[in-house]
Amino acid sequence: MNHPIFHRNIQIDGLNIFYREAGPVDAPTLLLLHGFPSSSRQYVKLMEALADRYHLIAPDYPGFGLSDAPPAAEFGYSFDRLADVVEGFCEALGLDRFVAYLFDFGAPIGLRVAERHPEWIAGLVIQNGNAYEEGLSAMARDMVALQPGRPGAVEAVMGILTAEVTRMQYEGGTREPARIAPEGWLLDQHFLDLPGRKAIQVDLALDYHRNVARYPAWQAWLREHRPPALIVWGRNDAFFPAAGAEAYLRDLPEAELHLLDTGHFALEEEVDFIAARMAVFIDGLTPQPAAAR
Repeated sequence: MNHPIFHRNIQIDGLNIFYREAGPVDAPTLLLLHGFPSSSRQYVKLMEALADRYHLIAPDYPGFGLSDAPPAAEFGYSFDRLADVVEGFCEALGLDRFVAYLFDFGAPIGLRVAERHPEWIAGLVIQNGNAYEEGLSAMARDMVALQPGRPGAVEAVMGILTAEVTRMQYEGGTREPARIAPEGWLLDQHFLDLPGRKAIQVDLALDYHRNVARYPAWQAWLREHRPPALIVWGRNDAFFPAAGAEAYLRDLPEAELHLLDTGHFALEEEVDFIAARMAVFIDGLTPQPAAAR
C-alpha cells in the first residue's frame, strides 16, 4: 500500500512550523530531526521507504525550510530555543513515545529534548550527529571556536554559507558524486539566501560551542538511560569523523554501529541500507503481531 507524505503546518509559540508526516498513525513513531543547512526535505526518500510500516514526522526548525523565520534580533536563535520549539511541537502533536533520528544539528536539539523528557525516547538512530569531542574534525573545532565577540567570527561563518560549501557538504566524501541529486543542495542554498536567513545561521554557529560544553552531560544521560541505539555514520564526513560514532559505544556498548563509505549526508547514497537497518532496529523495540511479521 502506498502511503503519501502529507505537508502540514502547526502553530508553536506563535510560529508557523512546517512538517512532513507519513505512515499509519497507530504504528511506531519516528521523529526525524534535520541538520544544517537543510530541512525536513532531506528525509523524503527515507519517509518513502518506511511509510508503509511506521509513522514518520519531520519538522522544519524555525529559521529553516518552510517554517517561520523571525528576524534573529527578535527571536534570539540558539540551540536551546530550537529545542524549546521542538519540545512544544511534540507536545502539540501528542508525540510522547518515539524513536528520534539525530543528524547534525538534530543531535544537540534532540539530546536536549531527551534530557527534558527521557520517557519520550523509545530509541535513537544516530547519523553523523556528534556528542563527543573526538568526533570533531579540525575543521569542526575551528568552527566551535567561533564565539560571540571574537574578531572575525561573523565573517568566518558567513564564509561557509555559500553554494560552494553547501554543495561540498552533500558531495564531499561520497563514492559517486554523480549520484547526489543537485536539488538537495540547491534548495538548501535557496533558503540560506532568503533575506535574514544568514543572520540566523550566524547566531546558531556562534552558539555551537554551548553544545560541546554539554557533551559530558549528554554522555551521562546516555549512560543513565541506556536508550536502544542504531548508529549509522558516513565515515568520510569532513566535520564529524568516524571516531565520533565509535565514541558512543563507551556509553552505549550494546548499540549497533555501521560505518558507511559515504559523506555527511549519508542518506543521499545509503538510504536503502539505513532504512533496512532501521526497520530491523524498530521492530526489535516493539514486538510485532504474528500477522504483521
